[in-house]
Amino acid sequence: MDHHVIRQPYQYTRTALAEPDWRRLPGWRDVTAAQWRDPQWQRAHSVKNARQLRALAGPLLDDRFYDELAADQAGFATMAMLLPPHVLNTMAPHAPARPGPFTDAFLADPVRRYMLPVRGDRHPRWPSHPLAERDSLHETDMWAVEGLTHRYPTKVLAELTSTCPQYCGQCTRMDLVGTSTPQVTKARLALRPADRQEQMLDYLKRTPSVRDVVVSGGDLANVPWPRLESFLLRLLDLGSVRDVRLASKAVVGLPQHWLQPQVLDGLARVAAVAARRAVSLAVHTHANHVQSVTPLVAEAARALLDAGVRDVRNQGVLMRGVNATPEALLDLCFALQGEANILPYYFYLCDMIPNAEHWRTPLHQAQRLQEAIMGYLPGYATPRIVCDVPHVGKRWVHQAVAYDRERGISYWTKNYRTSVESGDGGTDAPLDRRFPFYDPVDTLPETGRRWWSGPATRSARPELLEPRGAR
Repeated sequence: MDHHVIRQPYQYTRTALAEPDWRRLPGWRDVTAAQWRDPQWQRAHSVKNARQLRALAGPLLDDRFYDELAADQAGFATMAMLLPPHVLNTMAPHAPARPGPFTDAFLADPVRRYMLPVRGDRHPRWPSHPLAERDSLHETDMWAVEGLTHRYPTKVLAELTSTCPQYCGQCTRMDLVGTSTPQVTKARLALRPADRQEQMLDYLKRTPSVRDVVVSGGDLANVPWPRLESFLLRLLDLGSVRDVRLASKAVVGLPQHWLQPQVLDGLARVAAVAARRAVSLAVHTHANHVQSVTPLVAEAARALLDAGVRDVRNQGVLMRGVNATPEALLDLCFALQGEANILPYYFYLCDMIPNAEHWRTPLHQAQRLQEAIMGYLPGYATPRIVCDVPHVGKRWVHQAVAYDRERGISYWTKNYRTSVESGDGGTDAPLDRRFPFYDPVDTLPETGRRWWSGPATRSARPELLEPRGAR
């Protein structure tokens, strides 16, 4: 049999990365390649409001788009608008540069859908799940010191900043990151950055069981490099730390930042110390659609690897209308792995934050997607689709111990305690419970939607304490 002609559910075709021509937008007609590669130019020309977007797009976007944008910002948006030119340029890359058709393509664009949401994206009946929470993962409840979340036995998350070069609509830290919106008055980090870092390092010195530190925010691209380098070198002085992961969506959203010589030189110094001490140093980024993977992204990833980091890995979010099909996921993963030297690592189910229901996928769909992508990518580059269950942590989507499809409630168990369970006195109570996660209500059958519309919704939260075998 001639195996190369076998029809497959997904047909791989190698596709070269391409940078969309930014000059197709009226406001960028005179922008040079040198300006485009300049991170300062990118930051200075980031779009923060509708007025700036109008100046950039000219007549290509019509009033119906701006009406929808204004309605979303007034009534739904949990994140402020902040879009570097590099991000905006990946939206509707092949749209006709004409009024009307460009608006239609822009509205339908998957990158636009999560980076620049409009009212028509939100679900009209269920914009939020009834049990949505601003800090849905309870990270601040698990702060050992300000900004240091100790959620897992051997791992911590260090939030060095509460800002990013770009804001994603589905941000899981929408309660803290970015500027306030009409819907969300943001929480604030109170300590000075130097004092916060000092407290983090002191805690890690006193807690040698922590071996893995995710350094994040916000986005590390917004931490001045000398401050970040100093923190990382002091972190590497701790003999208990064996893994350091640097989190920056800017590798994808503002790759120009990570191509700066002073940043790469500094990263090389940090990587050399990590190598001498046999510490694994990696960079984690966040791409959700193949359009986001451009030649500049690949160049930045290659530069990070050449500077000495062990891996550049991608942690995406599974979202309806963006990447929740086998084709979209595999196209993205092949672009990351095959063309950009970025390892596909995780795709998270979108967290249960307010006004996110139109993005979230039900667990059974995520399970089918995990099965559909198996066998196409190398095993080490096949991403795991995971559910970040409140009070539990990351679980592969097939690890649910029970699943009520009618009401959209899945149940999960845990094998460790967190600081929020310290009141259990060291008992096994948290390990004997089943913890719930919830499908978006609009994806449920009629009987399930009716249940969530009724008074039973108010009693759903006690299921958090339900022991195994109760159902």
